[in-house]
Amino acid sequence: MTAAPAHVPLLHVLRDGLVESVHFGSVVVIGPDGEVRFSTGDVESPGYPRSAAKPLQAAAMTRLGLDLPDDLRALVAASHSGEDFHLAGVRRILGDAGCTGAHLRNPVALPYDPIVRDAWLAAGRPASKLSHNCSGKHAAMLAVSRAHGWSTKDYLDPDHPLQREIATVVAELADEPIAKVATDGCGAPLFSISLLGLTRAIGRLGAADPETAEGAVAHAIRRHPEMLAGIRRDVTKLMRAVPGLIAKDGFEGVQVAALPDGSALGVKIADGGDRARLPVTLAALGLLGVETALDQDPTLQVTGELALAPVS
Repeated sequence: MTAAPAHVPLLHVLRDGLVESVHFGSVVVIGPDGEVRFSTGDVESPGYPRSAAKPLQAAAMTRLGLDLPDDLRALVAASHSGEDFHLAGVRRILGDAGCTGAHLRNPVALPYDPIVRDAWLAAGRPASKLSHNCSGKHAAMLAVSRAHGWSTKDYLDPDHPLQREIATVVAELADEPIAKVATDGCGAPLFSISLLGLTRAIGRLGAADPETAEGAVAHAIRRHPEMLAGIRRDVTKLMRAVPGLIAKDGFEGVQVAALPDGSALGVKIADGGDRARLPVTLAALGLLGVETALDQDPTLQVTGELALAPVS
């Protein structure tokens, strides 16, 4: 087993003035020039970006010719909530490619949004591949494979032409080699890069010309943040609160965000939980001079170097 990343305390959970719990993690903030403005913890060791890498995967598929309207392009980069408009969008991508839900290689799942999920369970609806939060990405992988005449049965194989192209683009945008290839929860190849590399990559998307593949993905996300997540998700609310911001969350406490000038941030919460992700992200945005009106739990207190860092 490799050594654990050198994460540091980022957030205290308070109860009546006493520290009840501590969340560790790492944070990096870069400026428009790509230079590091602030970092704490371990931002250079390889890690798994999980779903925070989906905008990069979407950019790679756009480079390969994936041509979709903005709402569907945002869905390709999504960890969607399984709302009706998400499922309708996935069906559109599949239908235009001559595919159905049966062609998807992601697992079955209930909708990610708890309200939608409860409604499904109450109605006796079963889990499906279509309602899995990664089905938009998988539908696009099928569409690109069909367009290029590549096999669709093994599109998740790391040696498949599609996945090799995606790996090349991820490494290029991160400006570092892929450290390890694993399998994500949805079955797709998962390319390990550092938190700094991931942040650098999302910053490049944020600043990209809309005429480029990267810029097309960023433009789509800005126009349709509800497609990237869902109407009740904090990442959607964050993008609506900060004009021009693109943001993507991922399992295991990963979060990235970028502004149109290329400034960007990356967050990794060490315990993989979700409680610390948003308050730490908001504090990192503050280092870029961005303040939001999003409600925060007053018992969650950012601490350590992140709390003391000056605004750039």
